[in-house]
Order: sequence, then structure tokens, then C-alpha cells
Amino acid sequence: QVKLVESGGGLVHPGGSLRLSCAASGFTFSSDAMSWYRQAPGKGRGLVASITTAGGTTNYADSVKGRFTISRDNAKNTVYLQMNSLKPEDTAVYYCHAVLGPYNYWGQGTQVTVSS
Repeated sequence: QVKLVESGGGLVHPGGSLRLSCAASGFTFSSDAMSWYRQAPGKGRGLVASITTAGGTTNYADSVKGRFTISRDNAKNTVYLQMNSLKPEDTAVYYCHAVLGPYNYWGQGTQVTVSS
């Protein structure tokens, strides 16, 4: 059974940092690319960052380039999202995502709120 469990969200002031984690189980983690998405209130879910199986290639939404870093530890079956210089517009629920064959899998999400 595929399971993705996010953690690390919270309330942070503008300019602050958070590190999100996504613990994966139920599939061969090292063989699958992973992504982070986010959904702000009243908006659709959008891609934040993605990383290939060995972490050699990463991609970012333009709005987070230079501030966020995605990484993975295949020994721990975990993908991370380091978020620096956070802005109020980064406020959203952040979701971990994996595609296995024809299926999309999502975690339950973790809330990130950036506010003074």
C-alpha cells in the first residue's frame, strides 16, 4: 500500500524558513521521481518542485526558484523541501506526490502559513 506522509509545516514570519519532509512507503522509492505541489485557498493545486530518482535533476516553479530546494534521501525513503525567504504568497497546503504507472498518489498535505 502506497503511503506518503508529509510533515514540517507550520506558521512562520515572512523571510523565515521551513523544511518539509515526506516519508514514503509501499513502493520502491529510489525508482520513482517525486514532486511537491501546493494549493492556496481558492486556487488550484500547482507544481512547486520535482526531483528525479537519483536526485540528479530538479525543476522548480518560477515563483520559488532560488528560494526553495528539493532533495531526497533514498536510504530513508524521504523527500524534502527546504523553503527559505518565505513570503505570504507561499501560504498553502503542501502535498507530496508520486506517479506509479497510471496512478497518482498524494499525501494528506501539510499547512504552511507565512504571516507577520
